[in-house]
Amino acid sequence: MYFPPSFRLPRTRGLATLRRSLDLLSDFRFEQTDPAVFYGHLAEDTALLLESLHTDCSGNGLAGCWILDVGGGPGYFSRAFTSRNCSYFTVEPDAGEMAAAGIAVEASVRGSGTALPFRDDTFDVTYSSNVAEHIAEPWAMGDEMHRVTRPGGLVVLSYTVWLGPFGGHETGFLPHYIGGAYARDRYLRKHGYRPKNVFGESLFSVSCRDGLRWAQRTGAEVFAVFPRYHPWWAWWLVRVPLLREFAVSNLVIVLRKPD
Repeated sequence: MYFPPSFRLPRTRGLATLRRSLDLLSDFRFEQTDPAVFYGHLAEDTALLLESLHTDCSGNGLAGCWILDVGGGPGYFSRAFTSRNCSYFTVEPDAGEMAAAGIAVEASVRGSGTALPFRDDTFDVTYSSNVAEHIAEPWAMGDEMHRVTRPGGLVVLSYTVWLGPFGGHETGFLPHYIGGAYARDRYLRKHGYRPKNVFGESLFSVSCRDGLRWAQRTGAEVFAVFPRYHPWWAWWLVRVPLLREFAVSNLVIVLRKPD
C-alpha cells in the first residue's frame, strides 16, 4: 500500500508531540471512573486533530464546515467543535448512551453507523473516533461515512487496534492476547460483573491490515495514515506490516473523497 509522506501534514505533525502522547495516556485512568474528564480532554484533542488535518488538506480550518461525528455518544465532543464555528452533527444508535451525560446536542440524530440517515455528499468532514472496534461491521460503517462525505471532503476513521496494548480495553493490557473470550470471562470472575465492552457483543477484533484494505477499496485518495497517540517520529510504525498490529495502539485513516 502507498503511504503518503508525513511532510504533507505540517500542522498535524506539529500537534503530535511526546508531551501530548503522555498527557493522553495519563487520561486513560479516568475513562471508567470520571468519563467527563477523559472524554472532555479527548474531545478537544480530536477537534484540534481534525482542524489540523483539514488545514493540511485544504489550507482552511473548520470554520463553516459541516462535521458529522459517527458514534458521538452522549455529546462530550460537541462543545469542542461548535467553539470552532462549524456545524456539528452526531449520530448514535443507543438512546441511553445519548442521554448518559445529560448533554443537549441540537443536531443529535439516533441512527446506525452502518446505515447513516443522511443524503449522499452532505458533510465536509465525516469522522469516527474509537467506534469501529465496537461494531461487528466496521467497514460497512466506513463505506457509509464515505457516501455521506461531499466530493473533496475528508473521511477520518480512528479506531483501537485489537493486538495493540489497549485492544482489550478495560479487561487489561495482557489478557486479550490469550483471547477475547478469556479476557471477558477473567474480568467477570475478578470483578463480579461483566466489562462495559464485552468481547463478541460490543468489542471486536479489528486489525490495521483490514482497515488499510478498506481504505484502498474505497477508491478515495489516502491522504494520511498514522498512529493517533504516538509522537510524529514514531509514525513509521504503520509501514511495517506485522509490527504495526502490536505497536500501533490506535490507527487513523484519512481519506479525501474524489471531486
